[in-house]
Amino acid sequence: MGGNTFGTVFEVTTFGESHGPALGAVVQGVPAGLAVDEAFIQSELDRRRPGSGIPGGTPRREADRVKILSGVFRGVATGTPIALAIENTNQKSADYDELAELFRPGHADCTYFKKYGVRDWRGGGRASGRETAARVAAGALAKLVLREAGIEVAAGVEELGKIKCAAVDFSAPRGNELNALDAGAVPAMRAALNAAAADKDSLGGVVRCRATGVPAGLGEPVFDKLDALIAHAVMSIGAVKGIEFGAGFAAAELRGSENNDPILPDGFGSNRAGGVLGGISDGDALEFRAAVKPTPSIGVLQQTVDTENRPRELTVGGRHDVCIVPRVVPVVEAMTAIVLADMLLLQRTRRL
Repeated sequence: MGGNTFGTVFEVTTFGESHGPALGAVVQGVPAGLAVDEAFIQSELDRRRPGSGIPGGTPRREADRVKILSGVFRGVATGTPIALAIENTNQKSADYDELAELFRPGHADCTYFKKYGVRDWRGGGRASGRETAARVAAGALAKLVLREAGIEVAAGVEELGKIKCAAVDFSAPRGNELNALDAGAVPAMRAALNAAAADKDSLGGVVRCRATGVPAGLGEPVFDKLDALIAHAVMSIGAVKGIEFGAGFAAAELRGSENNDPILPDGFGSNRAGGVLGGISDGDALEFRAAVKPTPSIGVLQQTVDTENRPRELTVGGRHDVCIVPRVVPVVEAMTAIVLADMLLLQRTRRL
């Protein structure tokens, strides 16, 4: 209940707010005996943490040190719930005092207030992008489960603002500061970031994700299709506004003879389906793209209303990313890994 839990067998519940004492996740369904590599979990958190030096990132600096509170004994999962906690140590809540009575355009301030009648205005509270730290920690556990099955998940920035990568290389993001799929696009992306920052504005972009080693058969019929669950997971990331698998929207312009992937004795002749047919993985690489909106916290003067519905104007101060797209990359990977781990474990109950 309440929309804070995701998954069936591999089940993740996150908790915490941007300016509260801590964030975290409780993960159930991690198989007993799995080696839990705490250094790997920390390395995943380091990829998305604020203040890590990503160009255009927020100046807020958080160590994001993960603490494993339960479910692991001598480095091995016990089969009981694993609780992960990440302390907030660098809040500046006073930066948000002005927003106690104002709604920021593009944020969830007004919708949370309409739903609950009360809201935590400090950094967006539960709706803050900082909540995704808990997802990344849980996703790291999912990646450890997938690693045992030979499944790898990788993502990178394919577009930043109007700058597009000319090539797609999933090994490239680990080697450049913007997590771009084409290192050659980084200088132009950096220039676009600088221009937006100079205008006190922000940028969005597109993240491409690929999972390899996914066996055929993952996903459930009708309502729990693999692509539907991944869409649910990825669209639950606050900044994501769209997703497409394989050929995606381009498939609407094709004929069936052009869009169908030929089935050959050694696999598929193409992958316009994105690795999913009928909602079930087909054994090819799972591939999708996610559209990420521009950061809504900007220094440009905007029109809004206050909690009494009176017209107001504001510019958003505080510490914010010019572009969150590079930091969304590990979050997209985490949510994809959580779905795949869940479906992998569920599939093991489907056949003798």
